[in-house]
Amino acid sequence: MTSRHNRREAGSLILGGVIAGGAALAAGSVAARVRSRAITLRARPEAVSFEAARTAMLVVDMQNDFAAKGGMFERAGIDVNGILAVVPAVKSAIASARALGMPVIYLKMGFKPDLSDAGPATGPNLIKHAPLKVGAAFSAPDGRPSRILVRDTWNTDIIADLAPEPSDTVLYKTRFSGFYRTRLDEALRQRRIETLLVTGCTTSICVESTVRDAMFRDYRCVVLEDCMAEPIGANEVRSNHTASLLAMQMLFAWISDSQRLAEAAGKA
Repeated sequence: MTSRHNRREAGSLILGGVIAGGAALAAGSVAARVRSRAITLRARPEAVSFEAARTAMLVVDMQNDFAAKGGMFERAGIDVNGILAVVPAVKSAIASARALGMPVIYLKMGFKPDLSDAGPATGPNLIKHAPLKVGAAFSAPDGRPSRILVRDTWNTDIIADLAPEPSDTVLYKTRFSGFYRTRLDEALRQRRIETLLVTGCTTSICVESTVRDAMFRDYRCVVLEDCMAEPIGANEVRSNHTASLLAMQMLFAWISDSQRLAEAAGKA
């Protein structure tokens, strides 16, 4: 594999948009090392049980553009405080998943520098992102040159409080769903994963899109409601966050939280 497709970053190996620690993508490598543990979580609409060895944690788009001061959302006038408020719960959920031996997979929204993977200029993906100034250059809060939603910049870095470990997998995505033209499905099937614990932002857009696509591929999703946030309608009586959770609870997933996961991890 040539250097154009293969390079090192922060102790991890990047393979065509996939950042993997060591042999993390080896078929069955994680599952083979994890002792089989039956986990039962209190959830809505009913309790859900799964095997730790067949479960992965997904962290959706907890990157600077969405969750940090100075990122795309804040620069566009979107309040990021709700997303920042769930960071401790996401951190706790990740710790519980690690304690249970589950792989942790981060998804990041990010385009190539020429935006060639963002779709045609007349397509909805670029049109809808245009008001957010996708691709625009500016100086990041730390002074580095950066660009909105462009790969390998400060903007698409995972926020510092949730920084991946070398053994984690990080995948770039170019649409709201983590499954669209990514290696997520491949990485999960290599590990024989059946259940996904889902965290991240935003609830009604990238989280729900990913959960729907996961359900279509026969993965069971457990959505941790205190580990996600949605700025759309956040100050209204009926928010998109609440509506998305209800839709997922009814047809696409089970709804639980980080505290229940921590309790299950302590009993395992």
